Amino acid sequence: AEGIGLCRTEHMFMASDRLPAMKEMIIASDVDERKEALAKLLPMQIEDFKGIFKAMKGLPVTVRLLDPPLHEFLPKHEHLVEEVANMRAKGIKGAELREKEVMLQKVNELKESNPMLGFRGCRLGLIYPEINTMQVEAIFTAAIEVKKEGIEVFPEIMIPLVGHPNELKFARQHLETVAKGVMEKLKTQVEYKFGTMIEVPRACVAADLIAEHAEFFSFGTNDLTQMTFGYSRDDAEGKFLQKYLEGISVDGTPQKVMEQNPFEVLDRDGVGKLMKIAVEGGRKTKPDLKLGICGEHGGDPSSIAFAHEIGLAYVSCSPFRVPVARLAAAQATIASTERDK
Repeated sequence: AEGIGLCRTEHMFMASDRLPAMKEMIIASDVDERKEALAKLLPMQIEDFKGIFKAMKGLPVTVRLLDPPLHEFLPKHEHLVEEVANMRAKGIKGAELREKEVMLQKVNELKESNPMLGFRGCRLGLIYPEINTMQVEAIFTAAIEVKKEGIEVFPEIMIPLVGHPNELKFARQHLETVAKGVMEKLKTQVEYKFGTMIEVPRACVAADLIAEHAEFFSFGTNDLTQMTFGYSRDDAEGKFLQKYLEGISVDGTPQKVMEQNPFEVLDRDGVGKLMKIAVEGGRKTKPDLKLGICGEHGGDPSSIAFAHEIGLAYVSCSPFRVPVARLAAAQATIASTERDK
């Protein structure tokens, strides 16, 4: 394996020493309060990225900016309701009760009918730009500090869940200003790239326009599969997908709706066609566009073979899947070489 194809920054905020500041940021009543909470997270993020860049020793690192909806960092609604009710029953008042009530109010405000399609990804960064500002400041500060130690750093910043070219255009415009400000302040330049994760069907068909503002695309096939099929993975696998794979009764005869789970083996007929459209559109606009795939499919041999067929340059998968992915990528390359003879 060479480099990190997807560094999910949300996991960094779940640690016990960061979660309180993250909660402060979320329940903040205005921009100043939000920035105050983010200022507590900045030095922690810098240390996170320094550790990653040092470990990679010059290999590329793709950092995905905050992606999940904010409610995932807060206590569950039912737990807060129970806590507030118990505190009131016990006659507890003052700041302690008020804190729980404010948290409950914020959880109610953030509640969504379908969080997967809601206020997350680049949408968060455009409405609350200070969140991504902090992350990009941390990435470039860390990159420069590590570079000054004699280690080359090549950060690639991924803006998630883009579906419209203006989402990437405006997010990048602001974040490049932030990056340049850090490099000027610290009097050091680092090479970098901005790109996006292609995980919304509209992004596939508008890839030619989105590519104008990106140096790379990474296909997020988990979400792209969910949105293309219109399946919620958890619900589908728990309620009907297994029946589709085993076979349903059609006039008394068992019939398989699908041969393979599309969340494990890439669906070439639907999701795959969208990916082809995106590859063709992206490369038409930018021939040297870097293209890859990340997610569970990145460790599946059949999916890797398809990625190679449509011209993707890399796969990113969980560490335990790396040996299988490397073997599958080598086999796909050999097979295509044999066909070209």
